[in-house]
Amino acid sequence: MSILTSLFENHYLLAIFAIVGAYVFSIRVYPTLIYLSHQKNLMAEPVERSSHTQKTPTIGGVGIFISFSLVLIGFGIFADFPKEDLIQLITILGASILLLFLGLKDDLLVMSPKKKFIGQLIASLLVILATDVRIVSMEGILGLYTLPYLVSVGFTLFVFVLIINAYNLIDGIDGLAGGIAVMVSGFFGIYFMLNDQLFMALLSFVLIGALCGFLEHNLSKEQKLFMGDSGSLFTGFLLAYLIIEFLNFNLTSESVYRLENAPIIALAVISYPLFDTLRVFTVRMRQGRSPFSADKNHIHHRWLVKGLSHRAASFVIVLSSILVVIISVMLKSLNIHMQLLLCVGFGVLGFLVPFILSIKHAEILKTNEYKVQDSYRNKEKNSAPFKPID
Repeated sequence: MSILTSLFENHYLLAIFAIVGAYVFSIRVYPTLIYLSHQKNLMAEPVERSSHTQKTPTIGGVGIFISFSLVLIGFGIFADFPKEDLIQLITILGASILLLFLGLKDDLLVMSPKKKFIGQLIASLLVILATDVRIVSMEGILGLYTLPYLVSVGFTLFVFVLIINAYNLIDGIDGLAGGIAVMVSGFFGIYFMLNDQLFMALLSFVLIGALCGFLEHNLSKEQKLFMGDSGSLFTGFLLAYLIIEFLNFNLTSESVYRLENAPIIALAVISYPLFDTLRVFTVRMRQGRSPFSADKNHIHHRWLVKGLSHRAASFVIVLSSILVVIISVMLKSLNIHMQLLLCVGFGVLGFLVPFILSIKHAEILKTNEYKVQDSYRNKEKNSAPFKPID
């Protein structure tokens, strides 16, 4: 027990054990799920808008959840969490199980969006009401500060559902959803560890370990596995939970490493899913279609059109997201609205690079076409006139 005690006293060593433990556990779970999927035909059939060409198992989310929950519970047993943290742990796992089964049913049988939406509301309300995890202040955005209780609950519920669905929508190419989740969890894991928030740091790092094991298979050619809605719904929920806990704790006097204008930094961390969702919804509605109709108009699809592989496209997007976060932290001392404006501007420019490249490519083609036409006209004009032979 003395070894375990020293382990939990060293937070850096604890973070390493959390990541490695969840990773090692997960890579033992995923092969079993892949085998089961092939035996029971629990596979995603390629369709017109799919970015894959062969049947692929879609229950990767089950492996992420099993690895995450069992390893986190194991740490909870030996870490001697206080009662408040244990209540949080039980509530988070309960909400995650609900979302996992909703997603699994949708992956295997297809579920109506209405039922999924109701399930998301119930899971989110469970943690809001049971643990009082909610956004209590806007910290001056649009002149708003402390929110009334009912407004706080309603706005927090909106944030949960928004992030869950935005994250679900970016799960379109290999490595992207997992990569974004690792980036978000890594940022908040480091923040909570620096502020001695053991439970939240463990939650973040255990999730990273489970996701790293998933990414190994998601990016594999022989043992490929998709996250599916079973993974994207509950992972999106956990990311939303981390963001809201970050906003709350950053306001308290316990926060040793406090970040100014935390709401802007939180937006920067989750900027890609939010921006991509807003963009595709806007495009679909302008075309007279339902915002929830499926298509291949996401930013990651545009990178594939530009010739990037799934790995390369995911890497570029995750790197762009990291740069937006770095910029937001560097600008934290500015007025909150100026910081918001600059972060949105940098984010839009970074995420819309494939569209900007497409415009420039079209302009180059058009310019070359005009040059060819002008050259042809000059050639006709300067050529000798035809003279008939006498």
